[in-house]
Amino acid sequence: MKLVILSANPNLYSTKRLVEAGEKKGHEMMIVDHTKCDLVIEKKKPGIIYRGTEIKDIDGVIPRIGASVTFFGTAVVRQFEMMKIFSATESQALVRSRDKLRSLQILSRAGLDLPKTVFSNYSKDVGSVVAKVGGAPLVIKLLEGTQGIGVVLADNKNAAESMLEAFNGLQARVIVQEFIKEAGGADLRVFVVDGVVVGAMKRQGKEGEFRSNLHRGGSANIIKLTDEEENAALKAARVLGLGIAGVDMLQSERGPLILEVNSSPGLEGIEAATGKDIASQIIKYVERNVE
Repeated sequence: MKLVILSANPNLYSTKRLVEAGEKKGHEMMIVDHTKCDLVIEKKKPGIIYRGTEIKDIDGVIPRIGASVTFFGTAVVRQFEMMKIFSATESQALVRSRDKLRSLQILSRAGLDLPKTVFSNYSKDVGSVVAKVGGAPLVIKLLEGTQGIGVVLADNKNAAESMLEAFNGLQARVIVQEFIKEAGGADLRVFVVDGVVVGAMKRQGKEGEFRSNLHRGGSANIIKLTDEEENAALKAARVLGLGIAGVDMLQSERGPLILEVNSSPGLEGIEAATGKDIASQIIKYVERNVE
């Protein structure tokens, strides 16, 4: 088969691993920088021009779309779908997952538990917002944040109210969430491919850091999930329509709490922590759907 990986950086670990896994299975792998594509929107013959050449005879596409280029990246994925080419991540699922507020609403509606969350339209009554999540300490997240950037911890009520007033003054969209103390600065990343958990790790934030992201200096180790945790991760991926998902959750006294669901989860951390060949699982998923 001829498979396309949509990636703006061919040197990323995840991109290189997918190429390696695909070539190992005998497939022709092509890396396409989605930010350099031109879309030909035509009734009978939609097409994609990449660096002056029309992309043809593709069997499947694996999107690796960065958060900063979600709008155009999604348009490219949608164009492949219009060309009747299978995409490992559907365009609408990508849009759903990248809208943090929308995805939390979908997860909540599906009966999945989350940290108590409040979103307001620049409310001046910041005291009420703080109270609704159980008071301080609490977590404030920018809706556009990624990899732990734009996530802050407010230790006390005055700090929380001051931060919210500052974000409101900048007209920065944020969500406010309760702080889960018993999580101890750790979270779980569960990697789901085609309705199956293929790997899971526990990420621990460095000392003095409540964010557990590996990009923020956290560490990761393999973990065995409880049935409740595994079922929550599978359901989260399913209700968002994601064939490939990195589900982040906290271990709390009331059970697993979903933080967010990543539609382009990185492979480096999960493969290093688990010792599993996750890239090959993704290639097998594409093979099943193309064949």
